[in-house]
Amino acid sequence: MIRLIAAALCALFLFESAAMAQDRVRLGYGRLVTNDLIGDGHDRWRTASIASSRVWGPDWTGSTPGGFGQLLELRLGAEIISPENITTPGVGDRPYAGSISVGVHTHFQTALAEFALGGDLVFTGPQTQLDDFQDFVHDAIGGRDLSSGVRRNQIGDDVNPTGVAEMARTLRFGAAGQVRPFIEARAGVETLVRVGADVNFGGFAQNTLLVRDPATGHRYQTIGNDLAGFSFMMGADIAHVEDSEFITESHGVELSDARSRVRAGMHYQSAEGHRAFYGLTWLDKEFKGQQDSQIVGSVRLHISF
Repeated sequence: MIRLIAAALCALFLFESAAMAQDRVRLGYGRLVTNDLIGDGHDRWRTASIASSRVWGPDWTGSTPGGFGQLLELRLGAEIISPENITTPGVGDRPYAGSISVGVHTHFQTALAEFALGGDLVFTGPQTQLDDFQDFVHDAIGGRDLSSGVRRNQIGDDVNPTGVAEMARTLRFGAAGQVRPFIEARAGVETLVRVGADVNFGGFAQNTLLVRDPATGHRYQTIGNDLAGFSFMMGADIAHVEDSEFITESHGVELSDARSRVRAGMHYQSAEGHRAFYGLTWLDKEFKGQQDSQIVGSVRLHISF
């Protein structure tokens, strides 16, 4: 894991140096932390993730530029996926998987559509040491450790180049309402095509740059605004899933070819710039032996000093 962190830090340094050399300035930073313990209270399946983005580009005017590559996002992420029981998993349950990703994406728009295009390197397996990290957290807050069998059966070490493309259209209604249908394609660690829509009420999405969290579909702020008050957002999507490195027949698990998500959240921003977000996401079953769907919670806190 130390090597992966070092690689991510080198990527951040080189990316920032290259971005500044092209007359770009740092425009913003965003993150989202997700865990099922702040959702349905269980510790299973899509159990924990963090997404983090740093954005560079020309001076922000309230919307993405019209040129490909002008606005760049360095995206870092980590996710833990586990069987329902991490000590004695049931027959047919999904294997444990840890992943760490680093990627570069660009956001731009034309007269008719908004685009987000990019690629990530997704590292999986024991090399991420996320299994050790999960045990460390469970020892600190109380919880079960991974059994040796779960560790042995986890997804193996690999590096998965992954491409991501999203196209969307924002339609405004009322004083501060937006509905944004989108289509997304992913190819790599998971290969799928997804269609859905997001709805926002309030200042959360006004003149900001929002980035989609891969695990939940929530869109989190990377470039904010100074509009104080509460905002409400909700969304849903459905995907056709062609392949997943997290669910393989070699582990005795059969992938479901359809996957749905439904989400809702509340954002608050004070006049002083303090921001808080909490959201819930219902995640559909992802493999044939999964006994139930799940609900995960997502949170972001920003205190302005």
